[in-house]
Amino acid sequence: MDAENLHYFEKAPVAKAVAHFAVPMMLGTSMSVIYSILNAYFLGTLHNTAMLTALALTLPLFAIIMALGNLLGIGGGTFISRLLGEKKYDDVKHVSSFAFYSSLVLGMIVMAVGLPLIDLIVHGLGATPDSFGFTKDYVTMMLVGSPFVILFFTLENIVRSEGAAITSMIGMMLSVLVNIILDALVIFVFHWGVIGVASATVISNLVASAFYAFHMGAKSQFLTISVKWFKATKEVLSNVFKIGTPVFIMSIFLGAMSLIFNHFLVEYGDSAVAAYGISSRLMQFPEFILMGLCEGVVPLIAFSFTANKLRMKHTIGFTIKTIAALAVVFGVIVYLISDHLIGLFTNDPQLIEMGSYILHVTFLSLFISGMTTLFTGIFQATAQGTAALIMSVIQGATLIPVLFIANQTNGFHGVVWSLVIADAVAFLVGAAMLYVLRNKLQPDIESLVQ
Repeated sequence: MDAENLHYFEKAPVAKAVAHFAVPMMLGTSMSVIYSILNAYFLGTLHNTAMLTALALTLPLFAIIMALGNLLGIGGGTFISRLLGEKKYDDVKHVSSFAFYSSLVLGMIVMAVGLPLIDLIVHGLGATPDSFGFTKDYVTMMLVGSPFVILFFTLENIVRSEGAAITSMIGMMLSVLVNIILDALVIFVFHWGVIGVASATVISNLVASAFYAFHMGAKSQFLTISVKWFKATKEVLSNVFKIGTPVFIMSIFLGAMSLIFNHFLVEYGDSAVAAYGISSRLMQFPEFILMGLCEGVVPLIAFSFTANKLRMKHTIGFTIKTIAALAVVFGVIVYLISDHLIGLFTNDPQLIEMGSYILHVTFLSLFISGMTTLFTGIFQATAQGTAALIMSVIQGATLIPVLFIANQTNGFHGVVWSLVIADAVAFLVGAAMLYVLRNKLQPDIESLVQ
């Protein structure tokens, strides 16, 4: 952590500090959404609904692989930020080395377990006869590349945790640019279809992981990938997994929710699944902007929690105002041009109508989902493992019964609206826990939740 990063952690005005940490993360996450959207766009040019369906069906698998990276990356990253606030620099090296090598091991385990069960996994994802082959191609490549995908998500968080927000952004943007270039090649030049798109994703994550590893090994003052610093002590394990495990569970729940949601949508045809796949990717853009804001400030909140709790309070307050402003701006845009956005991916009138409807409904919960992400980030940054764990399961635990009831009573419309209901419940639970914990976190934080 250089003097500039330390300045933003400790002394810069809160608005400037939040911008320093959050804007690069917001740009990086928005770029990652752009390449997700472009994946669908490139496949959409082939006018094959089964390919778009396969891309939507594999979202739960990607969520699980990402969850393993976040397990180590967010768990280790928030611990690193707290350690930096306490100036325990040798411990930072131990944690960063542990996260690096553990990511590779987890990836190899996923590959070894997943490949023999490939057909079972594809059936479990809900593939139809038309989309089975495309789905299997994508799943195969994701399993083979899982060590690099997990490593990418781990290192992005670890690098950001020391305040190197711009470096973290560069790595994410590098991944996106490589992915876009490879997508164009595999679709338009080599005609590899879905397996080409999956290969492009894996290779782009490998390139970005190499960039992060170079930074940690050669540029960072405190982070390291040297195996001599690897240490899996009780303190390292407990602090990493206390926060990482709730994040992992939350990601698993998101994957399970996506899987269950797809199974309900399959009842209404491949068009419903494809429409949700397109609209969810468009929805990811504002969601990931807000996620980038909330995740970007986590290192600042974690550092301030051990160094200056009043600064932590001001950071949270400013972030809430920013979430509200962004939600209003994005909401207006979507309600004005939703049909045109869906029309970028397909000329099927039914897909356009269904996708636009899903966008309108899900955008109603943009602000509360952003606040839910912030609540989760606060609990992670301040080592409130129990609260983080509750946040990780509440949305999924709510969505599953709501889906069953809504599907029985209101069919397709009920399935779509169930997402908004689950977001609302998660928001209310998070706000209640923040209120209960206000004295433990900081006495003055009470004004933020009244």
